[in-house]
Amino acid sequence: MNQWQHRQNEDQLFPRTPLLAGTQVEAKRQELLDYFHATCDRYESLFEVLSCDEAYYEKPISLRHPLIFYYGHTATFFINKFLLAGLIEQRIDPRLESMFAVGVDEMSWDDLDDTRYDWPSVAEVADYRKKMRAVVDKVIRTTAFSLPIGWKDPMWAVLMGIEHERIHLETSSVLMRQHALKYVQPHPAWRPCTEHAEPAPNTLVDIPAGTVMLGRSFDEPIYGWDNEYGEHRAEVAAFRAARTLVTNREYLDFVDAGGYADDGVWDEEGLNWRRYARAEHPSFWVASSEGWRLRLLSEEVPMPWDWPVEVNCLEARAFCVWKARASGLSVRLPSEDEWKRLYDHVGLSDVPPDAPANANLHLDHWASSCPVTRFAHGELFDVVGNVWQWCETPTYPFDGFDVHPIYDDFTAPTFDDRHNIIKGGSWISTGNESRHASRYAFRRHFFQHAGFRYIVSEAPVINPASSYESDALLSQYAEFHYGDEHFGVPNFPRALADIAIDAQRRLGNGQFRRALDLGCATGRASFELARAFERVVGIDFSARFIQAGVKLAETGVLRYTLPDEGELVSYHERRLDALGLAGTAERVEFWQGDACNLKDVFVGFDLILAANLIDRLYSPRRFLADVTHRLNPGGLLLLASPYTWLEEHTKREEWIGGFKKDGESYTTLDGLKDLLSADYELVQGPQAVPFVIRETRRKHQHTLSELTIWRRRS
Repeated sequence: MNQWQHRQNEDQLFPRTPLLAGTQVEAKRQELLDYFHATCDRYESLFEVLSCDEAYYEKPISLRHPLIFYYGHTATFFINKFLLAGLIEQRIDPRLESMFAVGVDEMSWDDLDDTRYDWPSVAEVADYRKKMRAVVDKVIRTTAFSLPIGWKDPMWAVLMGIEHERIHLETSSVLMRQHALKYVQPHPAWRPCTEHAEPAPNTLVDIPAGTVMLGRSFDEPIYGWDNEYGEHRAEVAAFRAARTLVTNREYLDFVDAGGYADDGVWDEEGLNWRRYARAEHPSFWVASSEGWRLRLLSEEVPMPWDWPVEVNCLEARAFCVWKARASGLSVRLPSEDEWKRLYDHVGLSDVPPDAPANANLHLDHWASSCPVTRFAHGELFDVVGNVWQWCETPTYPFDGFDVHPIYDDFTAPTFDDRHNIIKGGSWISTGNESRHASRYAFRRHFFQHAGFRYIVSEAPVINPASSYESDALLSQYAEFHYGDEHFGVPNFPRALADIAIDAQRRLGNGQFRRALDLGCATGRASFELARAFERVVGIDFSARFIQAGVKLAETGVLRYTLPDEGELVSYHERRLDALGLAGTAERVEFWQGDACNLKDVFVGFDLILAANLIDRLYSPRRFLADVTHRLNPGGLLLLASPYTWLEEHTKREEWIGGFKKDGESYTTLDGLKDLLSADYELVQGPQAVPFVIRETRRKHQHTLSELTIWRRRS
């Protein structure tokens, strides 16, 4: 009898994710030890479901590693993260810690992994796990820490390792469920539910409108994954929700109606998957001469029709389209916000620390689903538990999102509009997974212990922007405009805007009606000028740059990656409100345009800023000749440039300085004076304005831009 079976016989609850606050450090140390060992015991007992060593090496599905990988992966994760956190100084086995380091998140259902690995034996991995347990046990027993344990504390890595293993407890159980029956066997620690009956028809429940708040504070004393932190607030319109999750019986109507052969109910992604997979029914349904059966963790049973159907997101969407067509109602999957509205409406709270969950959750009841009416939550059933529930929302970062320094690729790579959020947890969701604040997402063709509840709503699903800009040049300019200051050099666009506003007040026509930011790039100076001007127009030749400004004006948030070293990147989020510019967005507009050939509508400006522009134009002379009629009399023209003339940008004959003329050096300032003196007077400068552009974490470019301010003659 293993330790977990012993605990089961004593009717002990599987430990909950611990609070990381309090005053009793030694008591918390013991709680962490218990949490760690109970998790390892339970994880290892799951692998006792495998019937033979061969089961560890045959892939349950082609898109994932064999189970020997997952047996070792969670153990090596502890060691790899402890090294990064500084909790240990040496490895146990570098070969295994490299081999088991990275799992598989297949890009598509046809992204086959044919890599061949020289996997270690089951006994070798079991021995490694014992050594890992000894190392982690020692770390927990001997490492000095204080309470609360926070996000940046080294001991956070202990919880990270434990919660990571609990995630793989669930994902490994899905793989075992997809394994051939000969490779699995019933196990006393993993007994399924035996309750089932014929379900009543599903009905709709009215859910009133309300406000939802999602997100967590970084100082909340309980473990969380990076995507849970930050803030999100939304107003949710009233809708109707299915009283229960969709049952196997309700889904059978879709199957019997030919839903898997009806191209009209599948979106393009779903149709491509269905054709590739040759799907004709849910993956865990098994057709037999005696009727439908259901594949569980280690056995097949006669179909329990009142259990929730388990499908991927593409199948759930197709059902909703079919249901909408058949009923004439606006049937769809709920958004993440709408799921949270359900949770709030029925007044739920997280799993209690010392009592069984009022839900099929946290392994408190069975090692399978159960009837959908077994756990009532207000007017509904199974708002949490039984199976995960697909949402229509692709995962995205909340405002204030940040990656954890020792696990920077947990969530950020999934911000791609291809991973949809699942909520509520399943029967095997424990620890962090069981909390309502948790946010897990999978590719839409992915199978989990997941089903769905449909809703009826006329309101469209509005999905927040999720992706991180990865274009190297655009990200570099986003950081240049909105990122951190480096080496004490002030932010360049803000510095120019400050100078411009001050000069307009002292030297210009005194009007702050309209300003033009030419070559605005990603738009920081435009927003800064709008602190003083009633209207600011930002124009740039690059549509990509303009879209970054538009996104900021619309959402107040810009996200991008930056190269750190080699293939390593860091993730960044910049917000207008954090820069004190939230109130300026409504006074700024962005347009794509050619500074040398602007549309006639761009006239009547009291100030024009052209920063780091003239030495990148194909015809700076044409630009200077044209810009005058766009500026009001007495208005100011600000030109800033490092004068790095290059023929790849400007033909040699178009340069306005930086060469010998009549045998003497002829600077760009000389050229500006010759070209502008008829219409302008130089009222300020030249002055050097420095800027720093980050190329990588350790490489920066320091430059001086020469600023001159010209006033148009009346």
